[in-house]
Amino acid sequence: MPTIILKTLINAPIGHCFDLSRNIDLHLQSMKSSNEKAIAGKISGLIGLGESVTWSARHFGIYFEMTNKISAMEYPNFFIDEMIIGPFKKLHHQHLFKIIGSQTEMTDVFEFEAPFGLFGKLAEKIFLKNYLLKLIEKRNKVIKLQAES
Repeated sequence: MPTIILKTLINAPIGHCFDLSRNIDLHLQSMKSSNEKAIAGKISGLIGLGESVTWSARHFGIYFEMTNKISAMEYPNFFIDEMIIGPFKKLHHQHLFKIIGSQTEMTDVFEFEAPFGLFGKLAEKIFLKNYLLKLIEKRNKVIKLQAES
């Protein structure tokens, strides 16, 4: 199963970074290019343990809906969101936070599996992993800018 690991150093307190990472409004701001909207569940503010959000977004010219749930959380060290309904066969996203000197290291461990068997595996290798990495990088850039301002 493809896994993306991305580390981002932020000059801000760990709790602030943790909260910005689970802020639905900030997530929507970072995903404007895909016309993403929160349409059901927790649709604004900070998402918490056991809560879910349904996203609607346009990727590759197609609108998708996906419902993710926060399945684990320990403030301010980590939270996990998992797709419970949506286009992937599996999606599991760990958000990890730790203090390094005067900075917060935010680590994304993003595991996913495309549907459609062999065709899905080809899509993962050819373009999907890189596309998802760029989305996470874009999101993290917005979090970093907000945290450091």
